[in-house]
Amino acid sequence: MTRSTRQRERTRERDETEDQEGVRACPECESDNLVKDSDRGELICEDCGLVVEEEQIDPGPEWRAFNHQERQEKSRVGAPTTQTMHDKGLTTTIDWKDKDAYGRSISSKKRSQMHRLRKWQERIRTKDAGERNLQFALSEIDRMASALGVPRSVREVASVIYRRALKEDLIRGRSIEGVATSALYAACRKEGIPRSLEEISEVSRVERKEIGRTYRYISQELGLEMRPVDPKKYVPRFCSELELSEEVQTKANEIIEKTAEEGLLSGKSPTGYAAAAIYAASLLCNEKKTQREVADVAQVTEVTIRNRYQEQIEAMGIHG
Repeated sequence: MTRSTRQRERTRERDETEDQEGVRACPECESDNLVKDSDRGELICEDCGLVVEEEQIDPGPEWRAFNHQERQEKSRVGAPTTQTMHDKGLTTTIDWKDKDAYGRSISSKKRSQMHRLRKWQERIRTKDAGERNLQFALSEIDRMASALGVPRSVREVASVIYRRALKEDLIRGRSIEGVATSALYAACRKEGIPRSLEEISEVSRVERKEIGRTYRYISQELGLEMRPVDPKKYVPRFCSELELSEEVQTKANEIIEKTAEEGLLSGKSPTGYAAAAIYAASLLCNEKKTQREVADVAQVTEVTIRNRYQEQIEAMGIHG
């Protein structure tokens, strides 16, 4: 038991040594089987026992932790910086719990004092109108991203895009909400988690037309190289909402691949194309869904689904 633990520790130390210093060889026997001894600060060859280096500096902490909770408790650094906050998360905040260090409730006099301090702390976090506008824009991005259920990486990318637009002075003459929404739409596409303009406009306070216009402008000005959205990226989400099986999902992807090779995808809406493929696949797999049901999930019209469906089954050589 002790031996296997020691071997694991040595393997881990060897991996850390290789990461930090690159793969090195023993000058005596030319073996690359080197192990770092943290207690003595030595780098030792396991094959011949030569001490390759001594008095090494240990870059790690002076404390030990045996699980995640202990590591978090002993850590002396704060949260990582983030682009989703106007100050990148570097300023402090006063807690709202109104309790002291021991968890006891504070007096009413102290409570009113903390309330006053908290209010002024919020005010001094933004030094001018520009920072207040940035704070509002980033909070809007965070709100919309939460409503859409997109991961943290998308919020970070959207915040970076908005900051770039602000730096290039692209917001002048446009609404803050419009640019923030466009940045989120661009981030979704960049991260491969596409959301349609209809879905974005549902959670935004801006009309779909303005989002599209602003998105085209900022992507052109900032040189955001956006590839066309692959309809297959919509298939898992739509199938999940329609409660369709894995078989239908696979068949829909197959239909999209084969018909796209025929050039049918050019100039077509990816959401409508994906919806039509799912409708066709549900018929072929005997899990029939109506055009209305599919249209509601994909947020397209039944006419769009009918037109794409006809084109796809003709290209596949299927007679409906």
